[in-house]
Amino acid sequence: MGGGGFSMEPDNPALDDFALNLTGAGHPRVCFVATAAGDDNGYIDSFYAAFPDDRARATHLSLFKRQRGDLRARLLENDLIYIGGGSTANLLALWRLHGFDDMIREAWTSGVILAGVSAGACCLFEACLTDSFGPALAPLNDGLGLLEGSFCPHYDGEARRRPRYRQVVGEGLVGGYAVEDGAALHFEGTALSSVVRSRPEANAFRVEKYNGKVREERL
Repeated sequence: MGGGGFSMEPDNPALDDFALNLTGAGHPRVCFVATAAGDDNGYIDSFYAAFPDDRARATHLSLFKRQRGDLRARLLENDLIYIGGGSTANLLALWRLHGFDDMIREAWTSGVILAGVSAGACCLFEACLTDSFGPALAPLNDGLGLLEGSFCPHYDGEARRRPRYRQVVGEGLVGGYAVEDGAALHFEGTALSSVVRSRPEANAFRVEKYNGKVREERL
Protein backbone atom coordinates (compact mmCIF):
# COMPACT_ATOMS: atom_id res chain seq x y z
CA MET A 1 0.00 0.00 0.00
CA GLY A 2 1.26 3.45 -0.89
CA GLY A 3 -0.84 4.69 2.00
CA GLY A 4 -4.17 3.68 3.45
CA GLY A 5 -5.46 0.82 5.51
CA PHE A 6 -6.64 1.12 9.10
CA SER A 7 -3.96 3.65 10.12
CA MET A 8 -4.82 6.21 7.44
CA GLU A 9 -8.39 5.34 6.49
CA PRO A 10 -10.05 4.01 9.66
CA ASP A 11 -13.50 4.42 8.10
CA ASN A 12 -12.57 2.78 4.81
CA PRO A 13 -11.52 -0.87 5.26
CA ALA A 14 -11.35 -1.69 1.53
CA LEU A 15 -7.59 -2.34 1.29
CA ASP A 16 -7.47 -4.27 4.56
CA ASP A 17 -10.49 -6.33 3.46
CA PHE A 18 -8.72 -7.11 0.19
CA ALA A 19 -5.69 -8.42 2.09
CA LEU A 20 -7.88 -10.51 4.40
CA ASN A 21 -9.73 -12.01 1.44
CA LEU A 22 -6.44 -13.10 -0.15
CA THR A 23 -5.92 -15.56 2.70
CA GLY A 24 -8.98 -17.58 1.69
CA ALA A 25 -9.63 -18.20 5.39
CA GLY A 26 -13.01 -17.67 6.97
CA HIS A 27 -11.50 -16.34 10.19
CA PRO A 28 -7.89 -15.50 9.24
CA ARG A 29 -5.00 -15.31 11.65
CA VAL A 30 -3.44 -11.85 11.26
CA CYS A 31 -0.19 -10.73 12.84
CA PHE A 32 0.74 -7.05 13.00
CA VAL A 33 4.43 -6.07 12.93
CA ALA A 34 4.99 -2.44 13.95
CA THR A 35 8.80 -2.44 14.07
CA ALA A 36 9.07 0.59 11.77
CA ALA A 37 7.11 2.65 14.30
CA GLY A 38 9.12 1.41 17.28
CA ASP A 39 6.26 -0.90 18.30
CA ASP A 40 4.25 2.17 19.19
CA ASN A 41 1.49 1.21 21.61
CA GLY A 42 -1.08 3.52 20.03
CA TYR A 43 -0.43 2.04 16.59
CA ILE A 44 -0.80 -1.48 17.94
CA ASP A 45 -4.01 -0.53 19.76
CA SER A 46 -5.39 0.89 16.50
CA PHE A 47 -4.63 -2.42 14.79
CA TYR A 48 -6.58 -4.42 17.36
CA ALA A 49 -9.47 -1.98 17.12
CA ALA A 50 -9.54 -2.43 13.34
CA PHE A 51 -9.32 -6.24 13.50
CA PRO A 52 -11.77 -7.31 16.23
CA ASP A 53 -12.51 -10.93 17.02
CA ASP A 54 -15.41 -11.14 14.59
CA ARG A 55 -13.13 -10.05 11.74
CA ALA A 56 -9.88 -11.92 12.41
CA ARG A 57 -7.76 -13.67 15.00
CA ALA A 58 -5.38 -10.78 15.62
CA THR A 59 -1.97 -10.83 17.29
CA HIS A 60 1.18 -8.74 17.09
CA LEU A 61 4.90 -9.39 17.36
CA SER A 62 7.25 -6.94 19.05
CA LEU A 63 11.02 -6.74 18.73
CA PHE A 64 11.42 -3.76 21.07
CA LYS A 65 9.58 -5.58 23.86
CA ARG A 66 10.51 -9.16 23.19
CA GLN A 67 7.69 -11.56 23.83
CA ARG A 68 8.14 -15.04 25.20
CA GLY A 69 7.99 -18.08 22.98
CA ASP A 70 9.37 -19.08 19.61
CA LEU A 71 9.24 -15.96 17.42
CA ARG A 72 9.55 -17.94 14.19
CA ALA A 73 6.77 -20.37 15.09
CA ARG A 74 4.47 -17.54 16.13
CA LEU A 75 5.08 -15.77 12.83
CA LEU A 76 4.63 -18.80 10.58
CA GLU A 77 1.30 -19.83 12.11
CA ASN A 78 -0.46 -16.82 10.55
CA ASP A 79 -2.46 -16.45 7.35
CA LEU A 80 -1.53 -12.77 6.96
CA ILE A 81 1.39 -10.69 8.21
CA TYR A 82 0.58 -6.97 8.20
CA ILE A 83 3.69 -4.74 8.29
CA GLY A 84 3.13 -1.20 9.53
CA GLY A 85 4.68 2.10 8.48
CA GLY A 86 7.39 4.24 10.00
CA SER A 87 11.15 4.15 9.40
CA THR A 88 12.21 1.67 6.70
CA ALA A 89 15.88 1.91 7.67
CA ASN A 90 15.22 1.22 11.34
CA LEU A 91 12.92 -1.68 10.48
CA LEU A 92 15.54 -3.34 8.28
CA ALA A 93 18.33 -2.85 10.82
CA LEU A 94 16.36 -4.38 13.68
CA TRP A 95 14.96 -7.22 11.59
CA ARG A 96 18.45 -8.22 10.48
CA LEU A 97 19.83 -7.96 14.01
CA HIS A 98 17.23 -10.49 15.23
CA GLY A 99 17.14 -12.66 12.07
CA PHE A 100 13.55 -11.53 11.55
CA ASP A 101 14.23 -10.81 7.88
CA ASP A 102 14.84 -14.53 7.29
CA MET A 103 11.64 -15.40 9.15
CA ILE A 104 9.63 -13.00 6.97
CA ARG A 105 11.18 -14.53 3.85
CA GLU A 106 10.36 -18.04 5.08
CA ALA A 107 6.78 -17.06 5.83
CA TRP A 108 6.39 -15.55 2.36
CA THR A 109 7.83 -18.57 0.56
CA SER A 110 5.58 -20.88 2.60
CA GLY A 111 2.46 -19.06 1.40
CA VAL A 112 1.69 -16.58 4.16
CA ILE A 113 0.22 -13.37 2.71
CA LEU A 114 2.35 -10.26 3.31
CA ALA A 115 0.72 -6.85 3.41
CA GLY A 116 2.62 -3.64 4.07
CA VAL A 117 1.84 0.05 4.16
CA SER A 118 4.43 2.74 3.41
CA ALA A 119 7.66 1.52 5.08
CA GLY A 120 6.01 -1.87 5.47
CA ALA A 121 5.84 -2.06 1.67
CA CYS A 122 9.19 -0.34 1.00
CA CYS A 123 11.10 -3.00 2.92
CA LEU A 124 9.90 -5.79 0.62
CA PHE A 125 11.54 -4.31 -2.49
CA GLU A 126 15.18 -4.03 -3.53
CA ALA A 127 15.18 -0.29 -2.95
CA CYS A 128 12.90 2.60 -2.04
CA LEU A 129 12.61 6.33 -1.49
CA THR A 130 12.46 6.98 2.24
CA ASP A 131 12.27 9.73 4.85
CA SER A 132 14.22 7.51 7.27
CA PHE A 133 17.19 9.87 7.07
CA GLY A 134 15.28 13.14 7.21
CA PRO A 135 12.69 15.20 5.34
CA ALA A 136 14.88 15.59 2.24
CA LEU A 137 13.92 12.03 1.14
CA ALA A 138 16.74 9.71 0.13
CA PRO A 139 17.14 6.47 -1.80
CA LEU A 140 17.72 3.29 0.18
CA ASN A 141 19.26 0.41 -1.75
CA ASP A 142 19.23 -2.22 0.99
CA GLY A 143 15.70 -3.67 0.99
CA LEU A 144 14.84 -7.34 1.43
CA GLY A 145 14.54 -7.81 -2.32
CA LEU A 146 11.52 -10.12 -2.22
CA LEU A 147 10.21 -7.97 -5.06
CA GLU A 148 12.31 -6.49 -7.83
CA GLY A 149 12.85 -2.76 -8.30
CA SER A 150 12.16 0.20 -6.07
CA PHE A 151 9.06 1.51 -4.30
CA CYS A 152 7.81 4.99 -3.49
CA PRO A 153 4.77 5.39 -1.21
CA HIS A 154 2.60 8.50 -0.68
CA TYR A 155 3.13 9.54 -4.30
CA ASP A 156 0.34 12.11 -4.11
CA GLY A 157 0.14 12.55 -0.36
CA GLU A 158 3.45 14.37 0.10
CA ALA A 159 4.36 17.14 -2.34
CA ARG A 160 8.07 16.25 -2.59
CA ARG A 161 7.59 12.53 -3.27
CA ARG A 162 6.87 12.66 -7.00
CA PRO A 163 9.67 15.02 -8.14
CA ARG A 164 12.20 13.46 -5.80
CA TYR A 165 11.46 9.88 -6.88
CA ARG A 166 11.71 10.86 -10.53
CA GLN A 167 14.99 12.60 -9.75
CA VAL A 168 16.65 9.66 -8.00
CA VAL A 169 15.48 7.21 -10.69
CA GLY A 170 17.05 9.54 -13.23
CA GLU A 171 20.24 9.55 -11.18
CA GLY A 172 20.47 5.76 -11.12
CA LEU A 173 18.06 4.31 -8.56
CA VAL A 174 16.57 1.14 -10.00
CA GLY A 175 13.17 1.83 -11.52
CA GLY A 176 10.04 0.62 -9.84
CA TYR A 177 6.61 1.54 -8.58
CA ALA A 178 5.14 4.77 -7.23
CA VAL A 179 1.86 4.32 -5.37
CA GLU A 180 -0.55 6.96 -4.19
CA ASP A 181 -2.42 6.97 -0.90
CA GLY A 182 -5.43 4.69 -1.17
CA ALA A 183 -3.84 2.45 -3.80
CA ALA A 184 -1.98 -0.85 -3.49
CA LEU A 185 -0.10 -3.30 -5.67
CA HIS A 186 -1.17 -6.95 -5.58
CA PHE A 187 1.64 -9.36 -6.38
CA GLU A 188 1.19 -13.09 -6.89
CA GLY A 189 4.64 -14.40 -6.13
CA THR A 190 6.90 -11.80 -7.75
CA ALA A 191 4.53 -10.91 -10.61
CA LEU A 192 2.29 -7.85 -10.42
CA SER A 193 -1.27 -9.11 -10.70
CA SER A 194 -3.34 -5.97 -10.26
CA VAL A 195 -3.63 -2.52 -8.76
CA VAL A 196 -6.41 -2.11 -6.20
CA ARG A 197 -7.68 1.06 -4.59
CA SER A 198 -9.89 2.30 -1.80
CA ARG A 199 -10.34 5.75 -3.33
CA PRO A 200 -11.72 6.17 -6.87
CA GLU A 201 -8.99 8.63 -7.86
CA ALA A 202 -6.02 6.72 -6.44
CA ASN A 203 -3.39 5.47 -8.90
CA ALA A 204 -0.12 3.60 -9.12
CA PHE A 205 2.67 4.13 -11.64
CA ARG A 206 5.63 2.35 -13.16
CA VAL A 207 8.59 4.74 -13.14
CA GLU A 208 11.84 3.94 -14.93
CA LYS A 209 14.64 5.50 -16.94
CA TYR A 210 14.42 4.84 -20.66
CA ASN A 211 16.77 6.26 -23.30
CA GLY A 212 18.15 8.74 -20.82
CA LYS A 213 14.75 10.07 -19.69
CA VAL A 214 12.50 9.15 -16.79
CA ARG A 215 9.26 7.64 -17.99
CA GLU A 216 6.12 7.38 -15.84
CA GLU A 217 3.35 4.96 -16.86
CA ARG A 218 0.03 4.92 -15.02
CA LEU A 219 -0.97 1.38 -14.10
